[in-house]
Amino acid sequence: MKKRKQIKPQTKKEDKPVTLGDRLNQDIMSQLKQTKQELKAVEEKKEQERKEAEAKKKREERRQREKNMSFEELLAKSDMDWEKFK
Repeated sequence: MKKRKQIKPQTKKEDKPVTLGDRLNQDIMSQLKQTKQELKAVEEKKEQERKEAEAKKKREERRQREKNMSFEELLAKSDMDWEKFK
């Protein structure tokens, strides 16, 4: 028996592959892009609010630390030369 050579069907290759964007309607693509931009804006706003809240928390903690400092800590922190006033 003769062995048959399998003939592979040749597929025609296009210059560029078909993408999802090519297959979807332009209206749907524009809606998806708009939704993406809106979600990105919401994420940026949340990130900014988180940073502002963190900064506010740090300021409040610093204020509380300064409020609760002992006299010795305040004296050590002071830039004045107390020996001049003796």
